[in-house]
Amino acid sequence: MSVRPVVFWLHLLVGMTAGTVIAFMSVTGVLLAFEPQITEWLERDRRIVVPPAGAARLPLETLVARAREARPDVRPSIVTLRSDPAAALVVSFGRDGGALFVDPYRGTVLGGFSRVHDFLHEVVEWHRWLGAREVGRPITGAANLGFLGLVSLGVFLWWPRRWTAAGLRQVTRFDLSLRGRARNFNWHNVIGIWCAPVLFVITLTGLVMSYQWANDLLYRLTGSEPPPPAAAEARPAPTGGRGGRPAEGRAREQRPARTAEGRAPAGLDALWARAERQVPGWVLISQRVPARPDGPVTFVIQEPTGWHPTPRSQLTLDSITAEVVRWEPFADQRLGRRLRSWVRPLHTGEAGGAAGQAVALIASGGGAVLVWTGLSLAWRRYRARRRRVSPALLLASPQPSQEASAD
Repeated sequence: MSVRPVVFWLHLLVGMTAGTVIAFMSVTGVLLAFEPQITEWLERDRRIVVPPAGAARLPLETLVARAREARPDVRPSIVTLRSDPAAALVVSFGRDGGALFVDPYRGTVLGGFSRVHDFLHEVVEWHRWLGAREVGRPITGAANLGFLGLVSLGVFLWWPRRWTAAGLRQVTRFDLSLRGRARNFNWHNVIGIWCAPVLFVITLTGLVMSYQWANDLLYRLTGSEPPPPAAAEARPAPTGGRGGRPAEGRAREQRPARTAEGRAPAGLDALWARAERQVPGWVLISQRVPARPDGPVTFVIQEPTGWHPTPRSQLTLDSITAEVVRWEPFADQRLGRRLRSWVRPLHTGEAGGAAGQAVALIASGGGAVLVWTGLSLAWRRYRARRRRVSPALLLASPQPSQEASAD
């Protein structure tokens, strides 16, 4: 028996089952392709400041206090600062609490995210799990897995049976003279052939982000131990940042000296000064606000861009002495963690800069057209089958004269 009919019917079945969700994820993917550039441009009056001549940055404790005064009902979770002197300080207030931009020279609270940012944030929620994490996540995960199968099977179906010039033209070039079913078939093949490599990368990386087993498999295939689930990582660590499972990676660790009981914390500015010295030429630093004043303080430091678009290292400091508890440089991360850091940039296209985002946008749009043409072809096939079956049923049914004679 030929394999091609089996592959075709499997391709058709998966496409008809998951097609609607795949189309929705493709359309939202188009909307999110240039999300960072869109939000940064719309919020430029809040994100960009004009440094006064000869002025120095105010103490970070003062800047964070200004943000807390503006949002006294929510506790800050992350403080982020870029090395660019014209960049505003960003104080985030948890997953759903938004953020505030603060002028680092004047201490003025400039405002929060724009409405477009909030809208795109909602689009992200719908793109990832249809707006409901517990209910929608299994659906989008299964649809993404189905899309990966559709792309893989589609390459087999779209590949020309004969390597001739005419055969290649049929699957690689649009024929604008076609109409109806022939046009849909031509579009389905051409878009599928050209978008398949990009869609394969997008769906494969989406699979890693959708399923814990896929994420763990990436680590195990490279001989690395998978990190603990996100829920386990969210639990506060014991004093000193030790205990529990250690963070993955070849961390260079030092134990801070013991301090007298009741000694005051080093202070936010002293901790930031130590973090800035850790990576000369840093691009961005984010500090996670600890749950306890005496708890360890974690900094994520983005190094100058190299072969990775956002190479980030992690530094943990003792809040009392400002000494290094753990240092995990990006260059020393094990292969599994380095590959995992590529998953999101490859999924969004940001790994290739603006050109990569444009390619991801085109491929996502192509995915939506593939669903539309595929469902249209399936509907036409169904209607044609019904037209063939109906006359056969009429011929097979007893005629009125025959029924009368039988009575």
